[in-house]
Amino acid sequence: MSELDGVWEVHRISGALPPLAGVRKRIAGTSGETVVASGRGVRFDVRGLELHYRPPLQWLVDVLEPGGTGYRGRATAFGRTYGHFELRRMEMEDVHGLLVKHIDEAHALEQTVLRLLDAMLQTTDDAELVERVERHKVETQQHAATMRRRLEAHDAQPSLTRQAAGILEALAKLPLELVRGEKAGRNARDAYAAEHLEIASYELLRRVAERGGDEETGRACVEILEEERAMARFIDDNWDRFATLSLAEQGIRVG
Repeated sequence: MSELDGVWEVHRISGALPPLAGVRKRIAGTSGETVVASGRGVRFDVRGLELHYRPPLQWLVDVLEPGGTGYRGRATAFGRTYGHFELRRMEMEDVHGLLVKHIDEAHALEQTVLRLLDAMLQTTDDAELVERVERHKVETQQHAATMRRRLEAHDAQPSLTRQAAGILEALAKLPLELVRGEKAGRNARDAYAAEHLEIASYELLRRVAERGGDEETGRACVEILEEERAMARFIDDNWDRFATLSLAEQGIRVG
């Protein structure tokens, strides 16, 4: 194992470097990547204490030296230093805590989506819509069960305070809302927004899991994402139908 192996937080010290909040370097053996938040990593090769970026950024090299509890670095371009930074190792318990938080939020989000799907089922008699929503409800129950198992694998349980519930507060359906007019279109709109929030959440969770060494959670995210995208496409393909149903609920017939 190399002394550089692990996940490192990057902190700007001086020079022409941009703000580095959320920037991480993930190193394993002779390769690594620099990652900004949940974005795609920029790959580099590790040569001793130098990080050589791969084409088309081969002219960028980070030169490291031990300093304090981590490393100090010089960011160079074409051999010239343009900034200084510091690397601080992220302890595995920090990565683990962040991973558990994202799994918990994904589980909470699935619970909220189940309520949205129930609302859709209660407000449509369209046979094709009912069949597709019921199928996705089963998928959503399976997704929630998968996230619960991943929590248990990390010796955690679903939290009592759910941040995801707050994110979807505007979409959560109360019984009173089920008797209001124009339900089909609004439910479809809310479900469409929820599916895309799930897609974003699982994309982020997948990357956190990969960086935390949790391959099983990463694989689960890939499988779940396929089903979430399929449901979002179904809604997207049926906006004309939802519009017609919404108009019909108001007693409006159009040709």
